[in-house]
Amino acid sequence: MDIATHLDWNDRHLIGHQAIDDSHREFVTLVNAILRADDQRVPAALDAFVRHIEAHFGLEEHLMRTSGYPATDCHIEEHEKVLASVREVHVLVNAGDAGVGRELAEALADWFPGHSDYMDSALAAWVVKKASGGAPVVLRRAMQLT
Repeated sequence: MDIATHLDWNDRHLIGHQAIDDSHREFVTLVNAILRADDQRVPAALDAFVRHIEAHFGLEEHLMRTSGYPATDCHIEEHEKVLASVREVHVLVNAGDAGVGRELAEALADWFPGHSDYMDSALAAWVVKKASGGAPVVLRRAMQLT
C-alpha cells in the first residue's frame, strides 16, 4: 500500500460491529480525501474529518462506558492523543499550512490498521459478547494479499 497516495478499505478492516465498521469506512474515505485534496481543499477536507473523528471516538467511548469495557482508560487515552494531534494540525491548516494536513493524513493512514486490529476489534468482541453472548461474526470476501 502506498500510504502517501491512499488508505485502502477492504474486508480485512471489518471487526464485526456494524456501527464501528461503518464509521471505519467513513474514516478511510475522509483520510483519502485529505490525502488527495489540493492545497485549497485541504482545510475543508480536514474540517469534515475533525467532525467525523469526534463523533467516531464518541461512539466508541459510549460503547466502552455502557458495556463496562475493562480497557476503557487505555483506549480513551489513545483517542485523546490522536484528537490532540488532529486539533493541533487543524489550527495549522487553517493558518495556511495545507502540507501538514496531508502529513497528518499519512500518519493516520499508518496508525489506523493497527488501532483497528487490536484496540477496536477487542472492543467489538467485548460489546458483542455482552449483547449476545458470542463473538462477532465477520464475513470477509476473498482478498488479495499484496
